[in-house]
Amino acid sequence: MCGIVGYIGKRDVAPLLLEGLQRLEYRGYDSAGIVITGKPAAGKAAALRMVKAKGRVRELEARVPKRFAGTTGIAHTRWATHGAPSDHNAHPHLDGEGKVAVVHNGIIDNASELRAKLEADGVVFASETDTEVLTHLIARSQAETLEEKVRQALRLIEGTYGIAVLHADFADRIVVARNGSPVVLGIGEKEMFVASDVAALVSHTRQVVTLDDGEMATLKADDFRTYTTEGSRTSATPTTVEWEAESYDMGGHDTYMHKEISEQPEAVDRVLRGRIDDRFSTVHLGGLNLDAREARGVRRIKILGCGTSYHAGMIGAQLIEELARIPADAEPASEFRYRNPVVDPDTLYVAVSQSGETYDVLAAVQELKRKGARVLGIVNVVGSAIARETDGGVYVHAGPEVCVVSTKCFTNTVVSFALLALHLGRIRDLSVADGKRIIAGLRKLPAQITEILATEGDIEKLAGEYAHSRSMMFIGRVRGYPVAREASLKLKEVSYIHAEAYPASELKHGPLALIEPAMPTVAVVPDDDLLEKNRAALEEIKARDGRILAVAHQPQEKADHTIVVPKNETELDPILLGIPLQLLAYHTALALGRDIDKPRNLAKSVTVE
Repeated sequence: MCGIVGYIGKRDVAPLLLEGLQRLEYRGYDSAGIVITGKPAAGKAAALRMVKAKGRVRELEARVPKRFAGTTGIAHTRWATHGAPSDHNAHPHLDGEGKVAVVHNGIIDNASELRAKLEADGVVFASETDTEVLTHLIARSQAETLEEKVRQALRLIEGTYGIAVLHADFADRIVVARNGSPVVLGIGEKEMFVASDVAALVSHTRQVVTLDDGEMATLKADDFRTYTTEGSRTSATPTTVEWEAESYDMGGHDTYMHKEISEQPEAVDRVLRGRIDDRFSTVHLGGLNLDAREARGVRRIKILGCGTSYHAGMIGAQLIEELARIPADAEPASEFRYRNPVVDPDTLYVAVSQSGETYDVLAAVQELKRKGARVLGIVNVVGSAIARETDGGVYVHAGPEVCVVSTKCFTNTVVSFALLALHLGRIRDLSVADGKRIIAGLRKLPAQITEILATEGDIEKLAGEYAHSRSMMFIGRVRGYPVAREASLKLKEVSYIHAEAYPASELKHGPLALIEPAMPTVAVVPDDDLLEKNRAALEEIKARDGRILAVAHQPQEKADHTIVVPKNETELDPILLGIPLQLLAYHTALALGRDIDKPRNLAKSVTVE
């Protein structure tokens, strides 16, 4: 959520910051702002100059004066938490004297209490935000250095933050800090960058340092240093970002969502590459840090994720139970961390997050680690917080995913779970023959996804048939149910059509009351041992004049329309059954004229509760 960009060096800063904000637009936001340290007049201190605007970055850019020169600045895209979207609630925030500027991702939990104390001391607030509290705390500090001013203010703060701070009296530096919200430093030649996401950096540098929670940094044009919020120095070794700037471009597609759906054959091939071991009919997952003896000692697996990652975890749990015969289940991380769960030493926990920064998942990982649990991570972003805090894990190698709604990362996450399940299964009781069968199925996936994508024109026509429905039902059984859940979420996210997902077996226990001609049902009907039971559910819907769109391995007689998907191994079929439903959501949203890459009210990386 939100986006931070900062620069200190010798170049004109405003164009750099605006470009960075444009690269962060995919994260979701409602307003934007920029502040620079202007060149001081002779004998005078530097002055901060700020421009803010509700709406898109293009509205901010239109407001920036032609003469807006400076070589140091910070900028922000805001996703509203405290206070409605507006010019005055947009970041950055200045103190009353205009000396201190702050941009902030996260939420200050005790902002109301601190605000009341500051107002009692005569401070006048210009916004309704929690962030402005931090600005005034820094400005009122009597410390002699900017670093200590920020440190003193942060000691009073409860909550999450990724911040960048400018001070007119310390014009040679930017001070940044992190607690629960990502902050990445970009290392250049006599210039330094900071951002909340490497997407804003890669066109200028691929050498980065990712701050840990409780860590701060001071950036100067020719140097940087990192230290804890208590003041102790920390060591920071830059790493090289895997992806280049072109990876974040649309590549000839009209939207990032369409590009990322289309990239799935290559993405799946990438997550498989170098991991398959034909000799022993298994896979190599060196990053697990889990040897065979430890793996055999696992008695249960608990998968934690949010949204799309939770749905991937549901499929992952089924794969683990089927292939490794280890009891497994998935749960929303946001619920798990608040129900005082029993942490069993024989349970292996798996944290799933596309960004590797999802706050609820990260907080669950930290709680589990505090209680001595073994935690693996399945994430897309190398070096992300969850990747660093877990005991080991699997990178899904989907590549940058810019659209707010996840497609290729979901698919690669499920494939990663298949690899994990095969690995655990072959350590335990899965036969060589079954290992070979699953490997053969995994290798077929890229070509089969390509085959599905070739039917896009037909799916586009079907989307036109259903685009004006006010509500839709999604159903599936066992392997098909998580697919239905994820497809329902995709449609809601990108088209704004209300959608519900149920196990097909639950229809007669209540949801059948909703069935009517105006309420279409999307049914996931794989060729498995529940085929006839799924067909019985279609009969129930048809008997009540319901319209049916089936996603199946063969045409369904009772369906009004069927999207036929190529058959793979039964355990891997959910991976393919979900692909056409991504296209259905995309073309439904397109038919309705939605802002597909930036759905209303949503953000890409959810770094607040």
